[in-house]
Amino acid sequence: MATSEPKAAETEEPQTDGQVVANPEQYIKHPLQNRWALWYFKTDKSKSWTDNLRLISKFDTVEDFWALYNHIQQPSKLGYGCDYCLFKDGIKPMWEDDRNKLGGRWLITLNKQQRHNDLDRYWMETLLCLVGESFDEASEDVCGAVVNVRHKGDKIAIWTSNCQNRDAIMTIGQLYKDRLNLPMKAGYQSHDDTSSKSGSTTKNMYSV
Repeated sequence: MATSEPKAAETEEPQTDGQVVANPEQYIKHPLQNRWALWYFKTDKSKSWTDNLRLISKFDTVEDFWALYNHIQQPSKLGYGCDYCLFKDGIKPMWEDDRNKLGGRWLITLNKQQRHNDLDRYWMETLLCLVGESFDEASEDVCGAVVNVRHKGDKIAIWTSNCQNRDAIMTIGQLYKDRLNLPMKAGYQSHDDTSSKSGSTTKNMYSV
């Protein structure tokens, strides 16, 4: 029996060999326009904010994105106080980063019921918008995206590099709202306003 299997393979080889050679899809990965880094944040009050932030993995191909996405938990399964952050390689998911400090974010706030109905789908579509460069030329302004899992309500945001670049921001916001088929309004806030706010709400610079 040990020698019968190779003989069987030999008889099929002339029929399949050409097909295998002519199909590079089996071993060539599809590169993305940018290299991305996925971060995970878990609130632990005994540690500093930066110590709570952990780099999970980096990827720059379609196949490696899906391998990572299918390996990690969905946002709806995370505990309260946890975040996922997907940012272009070289940009840290914090306001102070040079690529972020003059920017802002398109923010979507979800109610508790939406955690079960919409959160995971919205987050997946957000990731696909980023890695697929879905905002045309405005994709250059995109820094990354964050999902916050919170007891009062979850949030998803797309961060951009310059809060004064209105044309790019509005292009991103409108395409993003259409992609997610959002029933509610989305607002854009500058990081400067968000970091200096004294109340519970930040004024929107733009909305769609």
